[in-house]
Amino acid sequence: MWLVAKYKNNELQMFKNSLAKELGEEPVFFIPKTKYQKYYKNKLKTFEENVLEGYILCYHSKFKSSTLVNNIRYIKGLQYFLKNFVQNQKEIVQFISYCKSHQDINGYLNQDFFNFAQIKKGRFLSGPFTNLIFDVLENNKKKLKVLIGNITTTISKKTYYLYRSA
Repeated sequence: MWLVAKYKNNELQMFKNSLAKELGEEPVFFIPKTKYQKYYKNKLKTFEENVLEGYILCYHSKFKSSTLVNNIRYIKGLQYFLKNFVQNQKEIVQFISYCKSHQDINGYLNQDFFNFAQIKKGRFLSGPFTNLIFDVLENNKKKLKVLIGNITTTISKKTYYLYRSA
């Protein structure tokens, strides 16, 4: 059974270790991530970002027991578990399948994951326009015509520039 957990900042490894210790064996963890590059102090640096921003998906057969889940609510590194995870198993599995179908060979999500049919406003995650917000003027199958400030430009959807809805 899949469980969605919110972990404390900079305590992900502590949470994983504590959970494995409580369960007696290592659960399966899934964290969808993106990899992007941007300039930092005049050097091109590579960064990873957790798409779920502080949440992690965990699978273990013992999560079917509600008493076990109640007992592990206070382990190190954990803020809380999302409620109603038992009723939402189908949606969690569909989300994981969707993420895995949009991963590259290194396990990072590609831009197809972020393509939205009705996106009106977005924010660049990588490339020369990193962290800039844009308005979508035209959304075709192969390209996106955007307005950044007062500059209009066209971006191919096949590029490695990552963006998401703002």
